[in-house]
Amino acid sequence: MTYNSREPRESNQVVFGIRAVVEAIRSGKEIESLYIQRGIGGSLLGELKELLNEYQIVAQQVPVEKLNRITMKNHQGVIAFISPITYQKIEDIIPTIYEKGEVPLILVLDSITDVRNMGAIARTAECSGVHAIVVPAKGSAQVNPDAIKTSAGALYKIPVCRHDNFMQTVKFLQESGLQLVCCTEKTTEYIYKPDYTAPTAIIMGSEEDGVRNDIIRIADHLAKIPMYGEIESLNVSVATGVILYEAIRQRRSD
Repeated sequence: MTYNSREPRESNQVVFGIRAVVEAIRSGKEIESLYIQRGIGGSLLGELKELLNEYQIVAQQVPVEKLNRITMKNHQGVIAFISPITYQKIEDIIPTIYEKGEVPLILVLDSITDVRNMGAIARTAECSGVHAIVVPAKGSAQVNPDAIKTSAGALYKIPVCRHDNFMQTVKFLQESGLQLVCCTEKTTEYIYKPDYTAPTAIIMGSEEDGVRNDIIRIADHLAKIPMYGEIESLNVSVATGVILYEAIRQRRSD
């Protein structure tokens, strides 16, 4: 279900050097990740930082050794990775879904950090008709070649929305008429109770910490997957498939 066309690229493109990164940002390239050497300065770096603020791009301060492991060429203390996909804004997608007369089904991934989990989840989401995936700008898995491969190309087809203010984005979904269904063990209710035929945002938590407490507090429904074995939890990509297909089961008219 594609709302914007994308040009598939085989892999993340590495751009290094302050001027090269500045020009990449100005030309509209999607920055997947950006590393700046700790302690460096200069007027050109100041120009870069102004652009980062303008375009709301998050940079990580790292030791020079990390940069040297990526490339030994003259990186000037700055290396960026260009994303193989174009990120979208959920604020643009939700009205389009309603205008088409469809019932929104959005998947929110709260800090999923493993790229293969990200790819597997995207593949299931695309197969199950999810309209878009929402991720935080910071603390989320990169959409890199491994993620693309694991997704079987689904990450080129399903809109991925990356937002800096993640809580504000989740609240926007709720204010837009979507119920928030958090998949979490912090409840006695099972995933079968919510009515997924209503506009819905399903929220899956990180591999280590689950859904953050701030989101759990405002959720309309908390739902868990029944567990009968000795192992206490499923892999997050498997759990996502289980709850998504409960939603699809309810939404099927035949």
